[in-house]
Amino acid sequence: MSGPVLVQPRALVVSSHQDEWASGICDCCEDMKQCCCAFWCCPCFACKTTKEFGQCLCLPLLDVFGCVHPITMSMRVSVRHRYGIKGSLCRDCVCSTFCLPCVWCQISTEMKKRKIPTVLSDIFQR
Repeated sequence: MSGPVLVQPRALVVSSHQDEWASGICDCCEDMKQCCCAFWCCPCFACKTTKEFGQCLCLPLLDVFGCVHPITMSMRVSVRHRYGIKGSLCRDCVCSTFCLPCVWCQISTEMKKRKIPTVLSDIFQR
């Protein structure tokens, strides 16, 4: 016997046209509170943003172990795919490698503007 379903499947955005990001990669100063948090405590901000996106809270901490940031890149790709945003894997890789706090601000801004609902995971509720 299984417990109640806590997470409903999300609709996959399939569109013939692609949108642009709601903010540019260098537009992080538009929200100073978010900008300061991302630049002074990027791991905390990344974990918070990842949790709001519905993924594991500690996932971004795996980026600490190298100069390439696979979790940040995969989160950016995931947000881009979910909303049908123009871009390429190459650009995601470059941004994630050289502009880490900017990428997290961009992801957070996109989620706020598109109003992603928070997903509760049963892992943290037990």
